[in-house]
Amino acid sequence: MFFIIEHLEPRLSEWLFIEYSHAARIIGRERVLITNVKKKSEFRKLAKLAHIERKRACELFKHHGLIVLDPRARKKLSPSDLLDKKAIVMGGILGEDPPLGRTRKLLAKTMPRALARNLGGEQFAIDGAAYMAKRVTEGHPLERIPVQLGLEIRWGKGHSTLLPYAFPLVGGKPLISNKLIAYLKRKPWF
Repeated sequence: MFFIIEHLEPRLSEWLFIEYSHAARIIGRERVLITNVKKKSEFRKLAKLAHIERKRACELFKHHGLIVLDPRARKKLSPSDLLDKKAIVMGGILGEDPPLGRTRKLLAKTMPRALARNLGGEQFAIDGAAYMAKRVTEGHPLERIPVQLGLEIRWGKGHSTLLPYAFPLVGGKPLISNKLIAYLKRKPWF
């Protein structure tokens, strides 16, 4: 199973790069393709993480062989969905609170014959979605993958940043890149 991250933000921010990097480490560089990378500088930078393509996933693959992860899809991703599929496609989109439905608008609608699935109705970061999807490809039903809703990152006495997303729990701890934690502490959001 291949994992495709469709780059859909207008620029490759440091936060986005950290999430892409962590997703590639979780899945394995050889199984990750980042599509829709138009800028030469971003192409060069991302080529260090994974396979890169300038075209969109909808241009590269037959849609019926794909699963698109969309938080607003009607059905949850299950191991049985994967039987005849080649790849799972997720949006390279930084989340909003409340969610704006950009995955559907920018990604799912470009592949109407792809199988649209959610990860339990919650909004995950890109790396969290990659982890959840990978676990499902390994035969684990979503219901058996523990998840924490929300995460508070403390960065100073009485100061913190609340991330209102879902985080897979690995060894009882929320899955988040140490680099992202360092970034949030360096650039607090208030």
